[in-house]
Amino acid sequence: MNTTTAMELETRIDIAQATRESMVDLLNQQLADTFDLYSQVKQAHWNVKGMKFMSLHLLFDQLAANFIRYADDIAERATALGGLAKGTARMASENSHIEELPSEMTDGKEFVIAMADRFAAYGASSRAAIKRAEDENDAVTADLFTEITREVNKSLYFLESHLQG
Repeated sequence: MNTTTAMELETRIDIAQATRESMVDLLNQQLADTFDLYSQVKQAHWNVKGMKFMSLHLLFDQLAANFIRYADDIAERATALGGLAKGTARMASENSHIEELPSEMTDGKEFVIAMADRFAAYGASSRAAIKRAEDENDAVTADLFTEITREVNKSLYFLESHLQG
């Protein structure tokens, strides 16, 4: 990801510009991962097959809806800090750290495993984002990532529950 952030927008938020620029970079990286993971969950929603089709189809749709909300919150925080949100599908695909989902996948259990792996990776990057925001004294950004991480951990629990027992 391009680490040069143009601080295009004026703000009266009392955070040093260097910190705001760093946070906008962090937020844009998480935005890329968030938007990419959203699209992968929708891919699972559209293509899942098997005996648990309906429950997984509905679960994946609910999880995708959460990621759209996360993306919106992350993008709005970046712009509130005076930066620009970099949130197109092409920007996300160029900058995402999330492993690509195989396009030929249809099996429900394979989708659940793949989603659990990706949610775990996303949760780990979100925890790292919390730490970075805390280290740079941006409690609001840290709080945003804490809220997202709490919900992603719950979603991971839902996914892993399908694999247990």
